[in-house]
Amino acid sequence: MTDTTAERIEAFIEQLRIPPGTEVDLTRDFDPGSRAGIAKKTTGVELLRVGIELLAEYQRRLAAEQTWGVLVCLQALDAGGKDGTIRHVMSGLSPQGVRVANFKVPSTEELDHDYLWRYARQLPRRGEIAIFNRSHYEEVLVVRVHPENLHRQRLPGTTRDGGVWTRRYREINAWERYLAENGFKVVKLMLNLSKEEQRVRFLKRIDVPERNWKFSAADVRERAHWDAYQRAFSQMLSATSTPWAPWYVVPADRKWLARLCAAAVLAHTLIGIDPQYPQMSKPARLELARAKKELEKEAPKGAPADPYAASVAGKNRERHGKDGRKEQA
Repeated sequence: MTDTTAERIEAFIEQLRIPPGTEVDLTRDFDPGSRAGIAKKTTGVELLRVGIELLAEYQRRLAAEQTWGVLVCLQALDAGGKDGTIRHVMSGLSPQGVRVANFKVPSTEELDHDYLWRYARQLPRRGEIAIFNRSHYEEVLVVRVHPENLHRQRLPGTTRDGGVWTRRYREINAWERYLAENGFKVVKLMLNLSKEEQRVRFLKRIDVPERNWKFSAADVRERAHWDAYQRAFSQMLSATSTPWAPWYVVPADRKWLARLCAAAVLAHTLIGIDPQYPQMSKPARLELARAKKELEKEAPKGAPADPYAASVAGKNRERHGKDGRKEQA
């Protein structure tokens, strides 16, 4: 990967990033229908393909180095495209190095612990990418819009009084800083969907039988709280976009663009980590050389001792031959 590629990715995602300390009004400051400077869908799809290849290479290096972990937090309203983003952006990555955690209504056991407990249990290992499909930010979004959920958490009376949301913002920021300082990058993506596009996607889920399972009447009831969610998102983004874990607001009305933006932000994170394949010690290299000789001795009569090395050498000779013919021409 060239330095120019890294610079282009950084410039592209800068328009999505919320600078720490910025007061955000989601409705005013971000357009869900924005094209983010990508004029054609075909261009975006091709860029996504290249981005997935880049992610695959860096993920292999991340898994081999086993020093850093990456936590991706996806937040969106219903039909925002979280599942599709995960499916398409992670399509080229090794399943062994990527894990998705989905968070539904808290269980009785989870309610018996502090509100971050169930999220901490799903954090990535070193060398791994963990994706939170909805995340700990539900605790300042859904719980805020529906205060009855806060009562279910059975907090002591003194901690349910005024200031609970400001306190949670502070606690979440501190938790994410702790993770970052211990080698776990936190990537936060808010898929910003318009109210009209949500309506269209809901109708498609109703109209297409194969998609009926994705729709619930509760989705329409939740839609009635649209304005409250916009305010909750705005306050959350303002309070929790930090230098160690900034928020990126992704225009989500165009699915292909949302996936491209998500891939670009994750690629930027991995490029910044710059994981490397481990360097083998001299004794280990000598052991490899001995093992190679033993395996070469076992080659059937007439077969190359090392088929892979022979194939690479053949391709190199062919390439040099073509270059030579071109030079003569």
